[in-house]
Amino acid sequence: MSDAAAAHAGDPMALFGNAHTIDPAQAAQDYARLLGHGEQVHAAFLLIRDTILFTDRRLILIDKQGLTGKKTEYHSVPYRSITHFSVETAGHFDLDAELKIWLSGSQTPIQKTFTKGVDIYEVQAILTQFAAR
Repeated sequence: MSDAAAAHAGDPMALFGNAHTIDPAQAAQDYARLLGHGEQVHAAFLLIRDTILFTDRRLILIDKQGLTGKKTEYHSVPYRSITHFSVETAGHFDLDAELKIWLSGSQTPIQKTFTKGVDIYEVQAILTQFAAR
């Protein structure tokens, strides 16, 4: 388990979606084995148990699975394969914001939920920066 994940494994607030940003340098260190030579992490977010990394080359989605979270699935999404994306902001009664990303060749979007601990507009701006190249 990475230091970032370990720091929050015993945190009861993590169960309630206390999502937040992760220092990119710390994320690069924690997930160094996933990065290619010279690849840089520009932004990272912890969402309950999952993590999203925005690198200079791709989007990396780290999905913890199962009750214990020991099983992990890593998705590598090249920015060029993103056909479009949407953000749905949190409302007054719905505290969660949602990001949907559609990939070429897929009808179903990848969906990630962000709680009030993350500014969905910041996420959207970062994704725009890399996907609009």
